[in-house]
Amino acid sequence: MTTSSFTASPPTQSGRGATGGRSAVKALVANWGSELAIGAVIVVLAFTISLFNDRFFTYGNLINIIQAVTVTGIAAIGATLIIVSGHLDLSVGSTLGFSGLVGVLAMQGTIPALGIAVGIGVGALVGVVNGLLVTYGRVNAFIATLGMLSVVRGLALITTNGAPQDVPESLLFIGQGKVGGVPVSVIILICLVGLTQWFLSRTIYGRRITAVGDNQQAAFLAGIPVRSTIILSFVLAGVFAAIAGIVNASNLTLATTDAGTGLELDIVAAVIVGGTSLMGGRGSVIGALLGSCLLGLLRNAFVLLHLSAYLQVTAIGVVIILATLIDQLRQR
Repeated sequence: MTTSSFTASPPTQSGRGATGGRSAVKALVANWGSELAIGAVIVVLAFTISLFNDRFFTYGNLINIIQAVTVTGIAAIGATLIIVSGHLDLSVGSTLGFSGLVGVLAMQGTIPALGIAVGIGVGALVGVVNGLLVTYGRVNAFIATLGMLSVVRGLALITTNGAPQDVPESLLFIGQGKVGGVPVSVIILICLVGLTQWFLSRTIYGRRITAVGDNQQAAFLAGIPVRSTIILSFVLAGVFAAIAGIVNASNLTLATTDAGTGLELDIVAAVIVGGTSLMGGRGSVIGALLGSCLLGLLRNAFVLLHLSAYLQVTAIGVVIILATLIDQLRQR
């Protein structure tokens, strides 16, 4: 998400200070309105849940929410880049599971860093293939990544013959370790969110992704390498999915072939709820993080309040529809 800057002139009258303050608030709302709104909803929802169940603010419950949010949140970072570029990646869940599985296999009998690098490399490779299919193959991103979803899931089954793999103890620190009382996975998530938000809004490559999603033809005429920019967004999405897969395996102490199944819905929903436009050209990584937190709270609320799991699926769908409707109204 790009941010606009403004320059306040030195006040020459007594009312200028108040005017400058109002201008600052307007600028804040204009640039971060979606994030502020989601943050407010999260706070209200959290306190509402706590009124009906006093276990909500317990340490164990909050850790469960955080662990669920970290996996979805990290994958949603990459999905944000894809959607901002004007495309969609439905293979993110399968890439998450397969990369985590391959990474764990590579760690067996070797150092953890090598296994992590292999897992991330697998995610990047899936992103390269998706990007090439969409750009040079001219296959619709929806169809290309839908097919890749099945391909990658099948490769996971072939690789281990469907057998789960135990995570080495040296990797458990990523998903279960803490630094100063803060889970390592949360530190990783926050660092990645901050770095990617800076990349998207402050670097030439991030601005290219936004420009391509906003108007691909205009970006081409402006001299932006459209194809390589789209491929870059898919590669980064694969990398973030792989990191999420490694964190997920570490959380569960087990890498399975079905890890990430159905997670595509939560990831895309988190991005949309976070204010990223499905039309491309506008998005926020911080918003995607807040969207992940909101969906995590909703799922946790259904468990604590003993509500139907079927109703939970319906509620998530309603949230996605409302977020998309609000986005369309805002564009109009």
